Amino acid sequence: MKSNNTITSLIIFLLSTHCFAQSSINMEAVKNLVITCTGCHGAEGISANPLWPNLAGQKKDYLSKQILAFKTSERKDPLMNPIAASIAEKDIELIAEYYSNLK
Repeated sequence: MKSNNTITSLIIFLLSTHCFAQSSINMEAVKNLVITCTGCHGAEGISANPLWPNLAGQKKDYLSKQILAFKTSERKDPLMNPIAASIAEKDIELIAEYYSNLK
């Protein structure tokens, strides 16, 4: 029984460190993409201005949908529409993943 617990613990440890390493690679790649976002939404995704929402910890799918809605002007905002229009569609998922992983 003890060896099963040890093996299980080892598997969990290896999986968690692998996921963390993958996440770190993604986070580093996206940092240049979010420079514009930090002006309003804060360096860690927490806005100092109550007019702008916090992005840290939001669900990835929600963030992706919102950025795309601003990009296509389905959702209207005079500040966000031009910013989102400049984001490549392939980068929307990276940005959403970045902010969803911040706590």
